[in-house]
Amino acid sequence: MAMAFKMATTGMWVTDECKTLFMEMKWKKVHRYIVFKIDEKSRLVTVDKVGGPGESYDDLAASLPTDDCRYAVFDFDFVTVDNCRKSKIFFIAWSPTASRIRAKMLYATSKDGLRRVLDGIHYEVQATDPTEMGMDVIKDKAN
Repeated sequence: MAMAFKMATTGMWVTDECKTLFMEMKWKKVHRYIVFKIDEKSRLVTVDKVGGPGESYDDLAASLPTDDCRYAVFDFDFVTVDNCRKSKIFFIAWSPTASRIRAKMLYATSKDGLRRVLDGIHYEVQATDPTEMGMDVIKDKAN
């Protein structure tokens, strides 16, 4: 098995693929977003979906299930009022109201451990429905 990073508080492990893909997104800009899921049987945080550099925030939002929790990171590029190009990485904790209570608890308690492994996140958004993580929310936090 490949190396994994242990999250002490929950006994969950983050696969090295999660960290590797995140670093590629952060430094090489080869991914627009990454969606992570928890495999309850193996107690691993794994990669669920990777969005290419041409994909949008809408593609990320559409890839999140309506009845299960997920984590996601999104690389948001924007231009400031001073006409400077910037990039900010958002961590999204997706916990829809239709998901199981056990899943909500598992994702809530594992979130901080995953964030520690993914070094370089600028902002966090917690959402239970799409309106709580709309592009307007992302833009407001980035500015």
